[in-house]
Amino acid sequence: MVNKTSVNVGNNGFFYIFLYPQENLEPKFMQKTRVLYITQEIVPFLPESEVSSTVRTLAQGVHERDKEIRIFMPRFGVINERRHQLHEVIRLSGMNLIVNDVDHPLIIKVASVPQARMQVYFIDNEEFFKRKRTYTDEDENFFKDNDERAIFFCRGVVETVKKLGWTPDIVHCHGWMTGFLPLYLKKMYADDPHFSNVKIIYTPYADEFSGNLDSKIIGKLNFDNITNEDVDFLKTPNALNLNKTGAQWADAISIGSETINSELSSYINDSGKPVLDYQTEETLVDTHQGFYEKVLSENGVLAD
Repeated sequence: MVNKTSVNVGNNGFFYIFLYPQENLEPKFMQKTRVLYITQEIVPFLPESEVSSTVRTLAQGVHERDKEIRIFMPRFGVINERRHQLHEVIRLSGMNLIVNDVDHPLIIKVASVPQARMQVYFIDNEEFFKRKRTYTDEDENFFKDNDERAIFFCRGVVETVKKLGWTPDIVHCHGWMTGFLPLYLKKMYADDPHFSNVKIIYTPYADEFSGNLDSKIIGKLNFDNITNEDVDFLKTPNALNLNKTGAQWADAISIGSETINSELSSYINDSGKPVLDYQTEETLVDTHQGFYEKVLSENGVLAD
């Protein structure tokens, strides 16, 4: 939609009507708060888990309370594209992302959540997500490239949101696979006006992976102008320290499980950042509504 803003007469005697997008003319207080959900899982595309069920309940509830949302997750090979009617978004696909100095094509797919009037965007890549497993192989061994898969996913979300031309007020990250996202927004994309006023919330869960990410992870992050000091925790790249990194660079933290790693819990409580304790399904949406408003008000952004 557009609004007429002015009519001028040119030197040739013709009238010129200047049209501008209506969204740009609306005062901030008249716009819906925009929440970007980034998650490693969501029902119904992956089986029920604490992460997948929490994100589904929260995103749908917030959406129904008149906030504007977008949801992103990886397009794991176990997701049945025919059953869930995934289709590629050609206008958003076609970019290449460099991870560890190697180009990787980015493919974007989308599907609807039945009976929820919500769409989910999927970050896809043949090398990273075609395999018919999520995080481990048939012998339950943690994939050696899970660090690069997580980096590709996080960067793919940011680049796709930019290409959508959709500016979020809140970026809410769920689960360890989104742990690099706050870091990238605060470092690699620090000067990008698309995210200049965004507030980042990180939500860790109890479902930490065992073992470590690749020992060369810090060197891979260096390719994106992230310094060793920025990711000091990742000298030991385990689940605890990835979650600490997510919390370190976020503006606020919400707790996704009733019980999380005690060391992580202590780190979060000592951070001085706004923290929302674990919520049951019954209180999840209402408390997050208030938490979003609190986090936005601290940034001078009016919540709806």
